[in-house]
Amino acid sequence: MSFAPSPFTPMGIRSIQEQRDRWERKRSRTARELVQSEQRYCEQLDLVVTYFVEILKAKGTLRQDIRESIFSSIKSIHLINQTLLTHLELGRFGIGFEEFCTHLQLYNTYVDNIQTAKKVLTIQVKKSKAFRRFKKLQESRPEFNQQKLEDLLTLPLQRIQQYKHFLRDLTENTGPDNLEFQQLSKAVKAISEVAQRIQDNARSHENHLQLRRVQKQLKGQKTRILTPGRWYIREGWLKTVPPKGTEAKPKMFYLFSDILLQAKPCSPIHPTNGDKFACQQIYPLKECTVDKVFGHTKSQGGLISLTFARTKLLLMSDDQGDINDWYRSLCLAVGQLKSKNTVVHRRDELRRKPIRSDPDSQNTPELQQTHGIKRTMMLDEEVWEHREGHSSSSIPSTGECGYSATKRLKSNEAPAARPQESSGSICVIL
Repeated sequence: MSFAPSPFTPMGIRSIQEQRDRWERKRSRTARELVQSEQRYCEQLDLVVTYFVEILKAKGTLRQDIRESIFSSIKSIHLINQTLLTHLELGRFGIGFEEFCTHLQLYNTYVDNIQTAKKVLTIQVKKSKAFRRFKKLQESRPEFNQQKLEDLLTLPLQRIQQYKHFLRDLTENTGPDNLEFQQLSKAVKAISEVAQRIQDNARSHENHLQLRRVQKQLKGQKTRILTPGRWYIREGWLKTVPPKGTEAKPKMFYLFSDILLQAKPCSPIHPTNGDKFACQQIYPLKECTVDKVFGHTKSQGGLISLTFARTKLLLMSDDQGDINDWYRSLCLAVGQLKSKNTVVHRRDELRRKPIRSDPDSQNTPELQQTHGIKRTMMLDEEVWEHREGHSSSSIPSTGECGYSATKRLKSNEAPAARPQESSGSICVIL
């Protein structure tokens, strides 16, 4: 039997049907891989919960706070993924992920705690002999297939990344008129946010490790590298060109998101600091200007000029590729820092507000006695501002009595003719 399209079917209809068939085949293949991988994932979570979380709780080998620091919300994650697996095995992908996304906070909690979990686990393996023996015994079971607890703890983070790709493939091969299309689209967005959170936390942790490494390379504790909001960018040797034309000396430079640190190597014969650097200067990038003096052509080497508020620095390298990389990194760091410090005012904040009377303050005896005087002073000040060509975002209200002498006009300098106004209103000149 042949399944080829009938020769009497129009070409346009036949091509549309072929495209739909391809979409359905891709969707079926993705759905099958998703179910199989979910089954394996739930089995691995069950190993952690059964052979570690529950047994450790029953034996009391570790305190409750330590167990929570290591395993966090993995038991709750196991429960919601078992429910998801039931939906997936029945082919209810839209409903399954719609319900699953309502519990993503459990994954967020787990993601934020993963670095703490790794640290506490490492400490307990070194510190507790009983836990070290228990861990080794459980990992030797055939069910674990030579997997370590450290590897199993990272499975929820890896699974979120897999969900993102599976759901995208399912959505792309699901028709917009299908009921599951909207459910899967919302699930893609929600899970992508968790995946982004994982990436951000990983970058933040890697940056913290880089800052700690640089801090250990510097002699003493006066130079504080571990500062909140600071990001490590790069480091390397560059030659500093002195102002009087003497020989250029190589220095070690560390570039961060807010500063450029210059250091020199300590004496190699020093008993404790032989492999460290001494900080010589810290240059803030907030008011820095970067210019490339040499290195535009294909000639060897290059020179960068850095201008700060009170000093100027010339950096040189014999490797043009290296100096070009430094130039791009410096320009990017300075540009991002200045863009963060730029204050943008909204248009409505800069607009001058009109003067309005305060109805509650007009009935006081003092204001009734001086109402005409203050109204005249207010009009005079408006005329003065109009003549000077300056705009003001705020003008003193009728309740203020302190006026600058330079803003007052004499009675004979006021306009000769003024519009008449009633005693209960104030004239406003815009």
